[in-house]
Amino acid sequence: MPFTAAGGLFTVKVPEGWARSQNGSATAFTDKLNTVRVEARPAAGAPTVTSVRATELPQIRSSSPGFTPGDVTLVQRKAGPVVRITYRAQSPANPVTGKTTQDAVERYEFWKAGNEAILTLSGPVGADNVDPWRTITDSLRWLR
Repeated sequence: MPFTAAGGLFTVKVPEGWARSQNGSATAFTDKLNTVRVEARPAAGAPTVTSVRATELPQIRSSSPGFTPGDVTLVQRKAGPVVRITYRAQSPANPVTGKTTQDAVERYEFWKAGNEAILTLSGPVGADNVDPWRTITDSLRWLR
C-alpha cells in the first residue's frame, strides 16, 4: 500500500496490515519483529558516503543500543542513487516478554531538491529480508 510522507514529498509502498505509529516527523510500520520507518526532512545537499560517515553514523551509534557498524555505501535504486548504511542494533524490548533481539538494520538516505527521504528497515539478524527490503526501497517515488 502506498504511503505518502508528511508534506507530500514522496510515496513509498509499505506492507499492508502492519501497525502504524507516529513519532515526531517519522512514521513507523511494524509487524512482529520487522519495522519500516519513514521520515522526510529538509537537507541543503545530497548525502554522500563521506558526509554520512562523519555526521550521521556518530548520531546513529549514540542512539542505537548494541550498535555494531556495517557499511556505508552508495547504491542505486529506482529513484536514483542513495546512501545505504548497514548496522546491527538491539531491538526494542518486547512489551510482553521484555526480551530483545539483535536486529539487522538498513538505512537509506535519498535526496532531491533540498529534501531528504530516509527509510530505515530493521528485522532480526538472519531473517531473509533482502527481497522485501529491495521492493520497499525501490518503491520510493518523489512527488515534487
